Amino acid sequence: MVRLKTDEEIELIRVSSELLSRVHGEIAKHVKPGVKTQHLDKVAEEFIRDHGASPSFKGFQGFPASLCISVNDVVVHGFPGGHELKETDIVTVDCGVKYQGWYSDSAYTYPMPKVSPPVMDLLNRTYDSLYLGIGQVKLGNRIGDIGFAIQSYVEKFGYGVVRELVGHGVGHGVHEDPEVPNYGKKGKGVKLVNGMVFAIEPMINLGKKSVVQEKDGWTIRTADRKPSAHFEHTVALRNGEAEVLTTFEHIERNFTYPWRNKSR
Repeated sequence: MVRLKTDEEIELIRVSSELLSRVHGEIAKHVKPGVKTQHLDKVAEEFIRDHGASPSFKGFQGFPASLCISVNDVVVHGFPGGHELKETDIVTVDCGVKYQGWYSDSAYTYPMPKVSPPVMDLLNRTYDSLYLGIGQVKLGNRIGDIGFAIQSYVEKFGYGVVRELVGHGVGHGVHEDPEVPNYGKKGKGVKLVNGMVFAIEPMINLGKKSVVQEKDGWTIRTADRKPSAHFEHTVALRNGEAEVLTTFEHIERNFTYPWRNKSR
């Protein structure tokens, strides 16, 4: 069941989203070669708790950390740990917060300074696909329009669109209805109406779409071990149009190795 939000509730989710965006900005200061991923998790949790919020991933269905940190061929749900970032790595930082009872969710894939051109292309195109999907969030469209916009764009480059993991509603909880796949058909799926709030999150593989789950029950990798990129925003549909509640502005201002010309 899709739980629609009032204008007042959307404003409360916006406040949560603004804090989450600042959390990402603080993390961005520390993302560089030689840093252990567990350090990023520590930075995030301290910042979240210092600002009166809680990390919504920690303890959710038993997840052990505040951040999902996914390096190279890990698509999502990677554990922070002792891995030291290398100059050729890409690393996705996925974070959620609960602030004053309201949840928000956002993810960003960082390139280290010596990432190969094909992998950098993957990041740029996945990033762009997120905004193509958001562009379909309008009154009268359907969930399939979002997925179609993402899928039809990235598949032109031979990339694989992950099927097993999708975007989702957010606000009252970490995950709500509706599911928001990154693939689909125009005019199909749940109709978009004012009051919907969801996380749109393309997960796009350099190689095939297939993924495998590790024995830890969480970590999802590409089956062919090629890199995967992941970007995510929390988005509301209000007055017939999309309102992006999270922002990458803080990340792109604070990241040591800027790679995008315009913050969004």
